[in-house]
Amino acid sequence: MNLKKVLLPAGILVLIATFACAQNETSKSKPAAQKGTGAATKSEENTLLWQVSGNGMQKPSYIFGTMHILCSNDIKLGDSLKGIIRDVDKIYFEVDMDDMMEMMSVMSYIRMNGNQKLSDLLTPEEYSKLKDYFAKNPSPIPLQMMESFKPMFISTMIEEQRMTCPEKNGMEQMIMNEAKPYKKEIKGLESMKFQASVFDSIPYQEQAKELVKSLDSLDAGAEQTKELIRVYRTQDLQKINELSSREDGGMEKYMNLLLYNRNQDWVTKIGTITTQGSYLFAVGAAHLAGERGVLSLLKKKGYTVLPVRNTF
Repeated sequence: MNLKKVLLPAGILVLIATFACAQNETSKSKPAAQKGTGAATKSEENTLLWQVSGNGMQKPSYIFGTMHILCSNDIKLGDSLKGIIRDVDKIYFEVDMDDMMEMMSVMSYIRMNGNQKLSDLLTPEEYSKLKDYFAKNPSPIPLQMMESFKPMFISTMIEEQRMTCPEKNGMEQMIMNEAKPYKKEIKGLESMKFQASVFDSIPYQEQAKELVKSLDSLDAGAEQTKELIRVYRTQDLQKINELSSREDGGMEKYMNLLLYNRNQDWVTKIGTITTQGSYLFAVGAAHLAGERGVLSLLKKKGYTVLPVRNTF
């Protein structure tokens, strides 16, 4: 299961979507929000929205599991989440997506180190297959200009291009649009430099081979994306965790890098941030579930973690 949309860092995916299609303007008048601190739902109900309290926190904070890139019509913000956005003091994403300088700084890290090129990492036959794909499927960035790009960036951009919808959006962008009338401060748990460094931690040769491999299964990849969106809409974190754990897109060896180490780091930061005030932390849904997920790690540290009813 190719799950780059939930495994890869949010800032990287949002930037890729910017290249893959023109960003749609989503600034609309804001409807009145419902109170967001409603009663927690039954534990057996599926939800991506969670309340965190106790262990020295003066006020409850909230965690929401996002999907970084979606078709615009796939998901809408529910009333509970809208109310929480209105009521919290600040909003944290994986990176500060409201800081354009920070977001665009990834361009400094998008190229492979050591002046390596795709043609150096692939056989002539493999490189020809890549050239043929872009000849038939023109990209906003010509392959010649992407010759030195990290291969995982290119493979993920191909995935975004193949999403069959006129407009793309992400939960983070939707949350920022909702927060804008309230002038909420947006912060990040990680820097864009760190997120870009994830690409350097996975060997370029391996990334390049996976890029070519993905070209042989484009239709299957499209179906996997549909399944992922379907599962996300059900808000079934256990199922999302199962899909992430059996990831077969060449990243299963790097789960510590992509998920688990980052989860541990975030929980430490959340504990420090939430000593004063109320916050919303909106991060990729794959980070929430499982024994090594953010929710379980918070519980192990003594926090009370309760599900909150969420609708799309």
